[in-house]
Amino acid sequence: MPRSRPLHILLAGVIGLTAWTPGVAAADPPGDGLDGSRPWPGYMIVLPELDPLPVGGGETTLFVGINEHAGYAAEVPPQWNGDLVLWAHGFRGNGADLTVDAPPYGLRERFIAQGYAWAASSYDRNGYDVAAGVQSTAALATEFTELVRAPERTYLAGVSMGGHVVARALEEHPDTYAGALPMCGVLGDHELFDYFLDYQLTAGALAGVPAYPAGPDFATAVLPRIYDGLGLAEGNPAVDTPAAQQLRAATVLDSGGPRPGTDASFAYWKDYLFGLGVPDASPTPVEGVAADPGVVAGNVGTDYAPDEPVDLDAGVQRVEVADERTRESRGLTPVAQVFGKPDAPVLSLHDLGDMFVPFSMEQIYAQEVQAAGRDELLVQRAIRAAGHCEFSPAEAGQAWDDLVAWVEDGTRPEGDDVTDPETVAHPDFGCRFTDAAAYSASGSPGEDNTRPLFAPCP
Repeated sequence: MPRSRPLHILLAGVIGLTAWTPGVAAADPPGDGLDGSRPWPGYMIVLPELDPLPVGGGETTLFVGINEHAGYAAEVPPQWNGDLVLWAHGFRGNGADLTVDAPPYGLRERFIAQGYAWAASSYDRNGYDVAAGVQSTAALATEFTELVRAPERTYLAGVSMGGHVVARALEEHPDTYAGALPMCGVLGDHELFDYFLDYQLTAGALAGVPAYPAGPDFATAVLPRIYDGLGLAEGNPAVDTPAAQQLRAATVLDSGGPRPGTDASFAYWKDYLFGLGVPDASPTPVEGVAADPGVVAGNVGTDYAPDEPVDLDAGVQRVEVADERTRESRGLTPVAQVFGKPDAPVLSLHDLGDMFVPFSMEQIYAQEVQAAGRDELLVQRAIRAAGHCEFSPAEAGQAWDDLVAWVEDGTRPEGDDVTDPETVAHPDFGCRFTDAAAYSASGSPGEDNTRPLFAPCP
């Protein structure tokens, strides 16, 4: 491993600049960039500002640079145990800035304290692009080997779309990764976009306001009529009318079934889910499916419930999949399918009340893994929170420690049964792995603190 050197010297060597600038546009550095030393046209790489961490009487060595048109950061402790954790970030939107995350939830510090190196890529493009995530993360693993040396084991971890990246990477590169920690992940691949479509079409049917496809006046002219037709108000958690209550019931069923905290979780998420139907007309370098993953969504043949007071199967508009070829492709596409065939231990976390990337993603993945005969490689845990990727350091840290023990010692950790409806609906479901201290310290509910929306665990 190279000697620890000042961060700006590492940057100068890796990027080819004489001084570090946080933003590296396509025009800098000079050259055609075909070697991957600069971003694709239309993008800007924004490199992270990180300080080395003190550890064991020394400090870490940081590498920050550009590889294969993506920004990256990597950090190695002075007493490296030889293992690497690759971090996969979530959806960044369709903007031009490519940014790099250090592992959150205290995981960066935990990895380093335990002797692990970590590395994270910006990916080489934005949008909902799992292919970019899988490819850029694999390229970063190669770059890490060139910068330091080949790790003995490589783990994967990530959140949200990054969880989708993790699940597909396990299948795209079998025998490469030792274990995986997807959190709040899109493990049901294109079914996430079916879920978004279901919400919009169900709301429109119950409100008596056809709203698909959404036009440019959706937010200003159509959405207010949907709110009025449902008897809902933006920013108001009240769900008092039969139409609104049926929308809530349908969303609960579509997002994972009856489970603790669903009424409060629906009130928390309802406005945000309506906002997903607002067309985005802003300029973007993202193109194709990655810019509009909704083209893989459809609801022909979907059986809607509940059927009262409105017969949803009769009233909901039916939408054909616009890009059936991409939806059914087995290739590495921006919304790549996940087949439930990991070849390494997977421990996942998911917030029970998450209705953005809903808890049903875990159920879909569990069923696929079981159908593939690999359920001994999957452990899943429910956390009693309603936010998206709302985990405490204790929850994420314990999951990581248990994954490592599983990989290194063969000790399969305990988890929750996410597929049994009676188990999931039990009032205490999710208590087993939820951080009681985080609940006790949570205070009043807010945008970043949804734990009080759940009843205390016994």
